[in-house]
Amino acid sequence: MIQIQTYLDIADNSGARKLMCIRILGTSNPKYAAMGNIIIAVVKEAIPNMFLKRSEVVRAVAACTRKGVKRRN
Repeated sequence: MIQIQTYLDIADNSGARKLMCIRILGTSNPKYAAMGNIIIAVVKEAIPNMFLKRSEVVRAVAACTRKGVKRRN
């Protein structure tokens, strides 16, 4: 579960290393985000000379969380 002001590690090649969640979109419960939900985040730490810079606002998709996913069947 991802909440507002949660620090996240990044798993892509955009140049960001850490993000902080500031808004949760695409869910019925705006308090938590699970796998597959879209979040709006701000870059807190970035790799030098890359596409994203520090303090940029970006959209991201939650790809994996510590809490497991329970199947319906």
